[in-house]
Amino acid sequence: MSTKFTRRRFLIGVSAGATWIALTSAPGCKPAERATKNTPSTTASPAPPQGAWVFRTRPDLSPPAVDVTTEAHDTAPGYVFATPNKGGAMIVDNSGQVVWFRRLHHPMDFKVQTYRGSPVLTFEEHVYGGEQGYVILDDSYHEIARVRAGNGYRGDHHEFLINPEDTALITIYDDVQKDLSPVGGREDGVVRQGIVQELDIETGEVLFEWKSLDHVGLDETYVKPSEFKQSFDYFHINSIDVDHDDNLLVSARFTFAVYKIDRKSGEVIWRLGGKKSDFKMGQGARFAFQHDARRLPDGTISIFDNGTTVFEHGNGRPRAVEESRAIVLELDEERMTASLAREYTHPDKQFAHASGNMQMLPNDNVFVGWGRARTISEFGEDGELLFSANLPPRNGTYRAFRFPWSGYPSDRPAAVAERTSEDEVRVFASWNGATEVTTWEVLAGPGRDQLKSIGSAPRDGFETAIEVRTSEPLIGVQAKDHAGSVLGTAKAVQPRN
Repeated sequence: MSTKFTRRRFLIGVSAGATWIALTSAPGCKPAERATKNTPSTTASPAPPQGAWVFRTRPDLSPPAVDVTTEAHDTAPGYVFATPNKGGAMIVDNSGQVVWFRRLHHPMDFKVQTYRGSPVLTFEEHVYGGEQGYVILDDSYHEIARVRAGNGYRGDHHEFLINPEDTALITIYDDVQKDLSPVGGREDGVVRQGIVQELDIETGEVLFEWKSLDHVGLDETYVKPSEFKQSFDYFHINSIDVDHDDNLLVSARFTFAVYKIDRKSGEVIWRLGGKKSDFKMGQGARFAFQHDARRLPDGTISIFDNGTTVFEHGNGRPRAVEESRAIVLELDEERMTASLAREYTHPDKQFAHASGNMQMLPNDNVFVGWGRARTISEFGEDGELLFSANLPPRNGTYRAFRFPWSGYPSDRPAAVAERTSEDEVRVFASWNGATEVTTWEVLAGPGRDQLKSIGSAPRDGFETAIEVRTSEPLIGVQAKDHAGSVLGTAKAVQPRN
């Protein structure tokens, strides 16, 4: 059953020189209303797709609506980060309310990282008809750096990892002519290899490069050339991590294996899983079509195990036939054994035929993005479901994360006022990405330099709806933090009739 949240409106007025606020129930007046096939848009702009938000103050956004199905309790601090396929990059809170949204063409791997000692937002962006890049935004949501693959290659969306030295690890897919007859393909076939590059973010210099075909043979794959219309994607690199000894961990979806790679020579130190595993895999430790292999602080390795997936003949389209799970493996690198330490599955079984990730949080909770299954969840260390939410159809997110974040947008808050009677106005206020706003101050007056406060109301989601009693021709709003300091002021507007 979906969790329902009660919306509120705030009625503000002035009587005998005193400001008063009446809190009233307003189930029919939401700060933002979800548009459905039977519900028209509440703004003058065209109705967005089903399952999207409509904001009066920001009709240009229309982010996909997140449906919270398990109300958050005992979760780690922070917001949820996702990249819905039909939307853009999005930050939401535990109630599913939008905190920040930017419409982008198919961004991926949206998360908080550290660059030059400060927290930043990062994602991979494929510009339609243009050049792809890895983007870094500061806390005002301004782009401060854009990284591109070197040596003439085009980067791929699967990984953008910033190292403490301010270098970046990225993934690349590269097509190579190769005889595929040993694996049932054409002699004049084309194989797609995975490439790891380490780049200096500031200069773009390639510091390290590793190619899968130099170290991993075609015989290690579990897929067939006939399952692909074009190049044979035998490896499918999908994550890179830095191990405790500074070497690299690389996940390859189609070989069912994680490779530890010497960061200097490029040689494979060991294979975990797959046909040539150097580890004896214990009961429940094997994985298939996996994503997101990470070394954890205690020495274990986390993996998102997509599970057995069937590819429809000739088009490479996958279909999951086994329940997906997030797992933690304990490795004994002396005896070369791997055992299942923990696994996390959803009460509503999730079948993620692609994408997905597992994030270990600082309080030992586990955050899971279920990829194409469109679900986002948080678990306690013992496996208790603490939070879960769904994205609308056709809006799976490649990865999903939870991070603390403070945003200070450089633009102004947005306000819309609608006159409901001669002396009543309904005001809507928002500020995309501003995380420190706790209160909206409403102003009114005959001119832009003659506005006076007529009351305040607490922030209530992305867009706060406030009703005020005033006949003044101009309305303004100010965003204030918990200490009452003004963070930003919207341009004064005339109420719409």
